[in-house]
Amino acid sequence: MATPRRSRPGLWSGLAGALVLLAAAGGWWLGQQQAGRHGDDPRTRPLIAEASRLRQRFERQEASAGEQQRLLELLIALNRKDEAIALLEPLADREPERWSLRLLLAELRRDQGDRGGAERELRMILSRKPDQVEALQLMTLLKLEQGHGAAAATQVSKAYQSSSQGEVKPEAMGLGLLLAELQQRRGQNVQAQATYTRLASQFPQDQRPLLGLALLHHQLGQSQAAQATLAAARQRSGNPSQADPILDKLAASWGLEPLRAPSPGTTPLKPQVQAPTGRPDP
Repeated sequence: MATPRRSRPGLWSGLAGALVLLAAAGGWWLGQQQAGRHGDDPRTRPLIAEASRLRQRFERQEASAGEQQRLLELLIALNRKDEAIALLEPLADREPERWSLRLLLAELRRDQGDRGGAERELRMILSRKPDQVEALQLMTLLKLEQGHGAAAATQVSKAYQSSSQGEVKPEAMGLGLLLAELQQRRGQNVQAQATYTRLASQFPQDQRPLLGLALLHHQLGQSQAAQATLAAARQRSGNPSQADPILDKLAASWGLEPLRAPSPGTTPLKPQVQAPTGRPDP
């Protein structure tokens, strides 16, 4: 299935691959195609015919789960999102444990300008599972769009702290990354650094917190700290003795030296922990 093109502001653009986008949650894509003369376009006629056939099967309660999914895909691709919402509503009500249905419904409502409806759907998900990362991502975006960044930070922080108590849950990674990026967007760079550092300690094999921290240093002009933190992230790769093309390319794009494998017997670089002042390294 093709990767969807999103119109959403870059809430998660900072960390490549760090946060899960919503389209993957339900296995469906949300095309952002403009409304057009679909009926006059020969390329869409087969899609319209297929959607009509599947809609009839759905109304006769004969459509399989796969056919229902395909119908949703077609309705969204054809920009018939009101129909997709009407189709999703009863499905989400009948199967409340399938949070991905309600999440898709929330995003469709947001796309249609119904922020209140989108929040209502998300609250239903979060009332059952407060640490559901994808739902919190969209809720955070909605609150930021309405100027309620502090409320978003409080909600995400509470979920992250809950997932970090006692034995750290896997969900803590996504929640912590979301919290750190939210803190950065609100200008709370010191708090964001602390969140990344804590995540790096909680997940010692995962590169993502260190990549986030390196990005923060780079954005603040702290090139030496960014270099050291990228080098520390490199030690978390599957084979740190070999070159890491992805990290080397990232370092090059920042104007940094390529990351080098440490010589035998040397101590690997540690990430730089310093207060992000916004001043470049001397």
